[in-house]
Amino acid sequence: MNNCFHLKLTMRKNKKDWNGNSTSVFSTGGFSSHSQTPRQIHDFYATHPRAIDGLLSVYQLPPLILEPCCGNGSLSRRLEEFGYTVISEDLFEYGFGTSGIDFLQRNTMPVGCSSIVTNPPYNQALDFVLHALDILPMEGLCCMFLKTTFLEGQHRYHDLFKQFPPEAILQFVSRIPCAKNGEFSAMHGSAVSYAWFVWKKGSYSSYPIVKWIE
Repeated sequence: MNNCFHLKLTMRKNKKDWNGNSTSVFSTGGFSSHSQTPRQIHDFYATHPRAIDGLLSVYQLPPLILEPCCGNGSLSRRLEEFGYTVISEDLFEYGFGTSGIDFLQRNTMPVGCSSIVTNPPYNQALDFVLHALDILPMEGLCCMFLKTTFLEGQHRYHDLFKQFPPEAILQFVSRIPCAKNGEFSAMHGSAVSYAWFVWKKGSYSSYPIVKWIE
């Protein structure tokens, strides 16, 4: 075979292999929805506790808080360190809080509790927000730690944002890691942007406050 032709054929083949394997880009970057690494069971990724510091830099929460997706307690423990009393629940058992409780099946809030702070499973986030706004008392706070891209989507717009816009969106300037099994030391940066979405039941403005958390 002609050497020049062989070189061109090899280059063309290599280029095709790369373009035809787009998952390589996402796997290298560690983007969870494309990574070849298996997803954590029940979609559990612990949120770094400094996410709470950002929320409390803007909001003073009521003294009693419900954390319905407590996981291994990373957010609950941090709230307790700030002096809050936290009712920690989860559908699954992760060694913290009360397990076996499905938040979406809750008919009422715990007695005396008027705030929810959590990082819900992303594939159920819309349902979690709507249900929280349903069972919270008037003026109750719903604080959801969500991907910034939660703002996108016609379905979320028509079912949630158009009817119940949040009071505030608190965007983190730096990335807050969410670690598989809560192993933050094993992480090397994060590819996902997060923000706190805060609703006050009954107080829905078409123009939410947007603040950046450093």
